[in-house]
Amino acid sequence: MTPQTSPPAPHHPLFARFYAQIAGPALDKAGIAEHRKKLLDGLTGDVIEVGAGNGLNFVHYPRDVKRVVAVEPEPRLRTLAEQAAGTAPVHVEVIDGIAEQLPVADASFDVAVVCLTLCSVADPHAALAEIHRVLRPGGQLRFFEHVRADSPAMRRVQRVLDATVWPLLAGGCRTGRDTRTALTGAGFTITSLEKFAFPQTRLPSPAATHILGTAERPCSGDTP
Repeated sequence: MTPQTSPPAPHHPLFARFYAQIAGPALDKAGIAEHRKKLLDGLTGDVIEVGAGNGLNFVHYPRDVKRVVAVEPEPRLRTLAEQAAGTAPVHVEVIDGIAEQLPVADASFDVAVVCLTLCSVADPHAALAEIHRVLRPGGQLRFFEHVRADSPAMRRVQRVLDATVWPLLAGGCRTGRDTRTALTGAGFTITSLEKFAFPQTRLPSPAATHILGTAERPCSGDTP
């Protein structure tokens, strides 16, 4: 791994407090735990979770996982993740780092996990390139992300929000990223994908369209 000069880590203290105290519990009430469980079901081996937040996934890791390295750049959320690691059913090491420059060696993990992360990283293409780098050939990426809407009308709403207030209010989050295309563009082969609205609300939400699935870093010689 070539040493690089890291840009300043994201620091959104107000959003971190909001997410930990309000947004996280609200998502739990809406039933996000079932999606977290499905995201992590059946995992084994060495896992890196990119953008671990306050560690809400940790309790759902299967005991067959050897270890989890959880990367989180936001200081307050990282502190909460360290606390959550203490009650996890598997060994979890929480470290500082950004998705675009993961502080781990090439081909050192069997699985990478991103959960509501790629919407808020500064450069999703660089982040996916890094995830591709740290996975072993044949390694798996598990993803659960909110993405670009299907309807043209909602896409227009997403574009306006992403260009104005939404990133400021939501810690850098963008509502309309085309994550599926970004995955294949980074060299991953998508092996399963579900698209659904979450949470279910009476009024349409610009952040409601989600995808949950798996992708693979092809082995050497395989065609993505």
